[in-house]
Amino acid sequence: MAAVLMFFIFANCFISNLSLHSAVFSDKSLPAEQTPRQQEFKTSSGCLPLLSLREDVEESYREEHHLLPPLNVSEEERIAWFRKTLPEFRIFKKNDLTKQFESRVQAFFNNSKCEFQFFMTWISPARSFREREFFAMESLFKAHPRGCLLILSRTMDSQQGYRILMPLLDLGFRVLAVTPDLYSLFKKTPAEAWFHQMKKGKNDPGEIPLAQNLSNLLRLAALYKYGGVYLDTDFIVLKTFSGLRNSIGAQSMDMVTGKWTRLNNAVLIFDKNHPLLFKFIEEFALTFDGNKWGHNGPYLVSRVVERVAKRVGYNFTVLPPMAFYPVDWTRISGFFAEPRDEAATKWVETKLLQLSGETYAVHLWNKQSSRLRIEKGSIIGRLVSDNCLICESIYTAEVNSNGSSFS
Repeated sequence: MAAVLMFFIFANCFISNLSLHSAVFSDKSLPAEQTPRQQEFKTSSGCLPLLSLREDVEESYREEHHLLPPLNVSEEERIAWFRKTLPEFRIFKKNDLTKQFESRVQAFFNNSKCEFQFFMTWISPARSFREREFFAMESLFKAHPRGCLLILSRTMDSQQGYRILMPLLDLGFRVLAVTPDLYSLFKKTPAEAWFHQMKKGKNDPGEIPLAQNLSNLLRLAALYKYGGVYLDTDFIVLKTFSGLRNSIGAQSMDMVTGKWTRLNNAVLIFDKNHPLLFKFIEEFALTFDGNKWGHNGPYLVSRVVERVAKRVGYNFTVLPPMAFYPVDWTRISGFFAEPRDEAATKWVETKLLQLSGETYAVHLWNKQSSRLRIEKGSIIGRLVSDNCLICESIYTAEVNSNGSSFS
């Protein structure tokens, strides 16, 4: 039986305070000087139309299990599959929520008195947004209590998503999940023609799920249209980003020459309409390849920056790996491990001291660390403990490997 589409418009924006986190997060208040006043947020959250919990779960389940592209087939066969299943791709559909996208975003930013505009994307079911992702938001607001976080996500723009965010909303922080309107975001950018071709089924989506590649494009388009900071959901923010502008982080560098060897798009800090963002979007549209991991993400920004680095008219900074990627993905497990002897304990203390001075946020490499637990006394355990707000379930939370962070 088809799920019934329901929209809830709350006259007084009332919803149960029972959160998916209620079992693990206690109701703790922040010091008055750190917590934004609750009354300041009321107008910015607005009376939002929310997808029903039933529709959210049923449609997420259907999309999650039936829209994975077939493997080991020809390009022609994959395009044929794509055309056949196009009606099931919600990313190409308009509804009441997508139609309200621009007005909701403008109202949120205009009414919230934001000192920072942050963006995240979430392409998985809301039920997959768990404690580790929540820690990312906690640390973001710990460092930026007057910041605003916009989560671009169909599934989090729902009753279930609202309940997940409720602990932060109850503390007065400014966070909103909103269903993106891709047509609006891509309009008057190089991605507009590419997107129209894709939604007609004329392009090969590739073996990598299309939503994953669209997440790479979505972050670029959102920053180009509104300006601000994009951050993956697998980060622990350590300190304020104030002072950073038009910046991208290097993932690795040549220790001899001191030059970067690869950039990453897990953190992007750019002004509205920045020319480098335009070049990123243009590169995505011209060179899209849905079969190569990273081609439309980290490798894309690396290609473009390499080409434009010496050109006039681009004003941006490449930050060293210690800024956002202080540990390589091949060594991330060491950050989760409990120190078991004096040498390991000394290494943890030394590393924490280094991070406190040189690092803005630590990328957890979700794809590689998804099966790791945070062990007591580990670097990650210490960082989460020092930078959380609600600070529950630090050592029992598991990384979710199905989220929007694929770096």
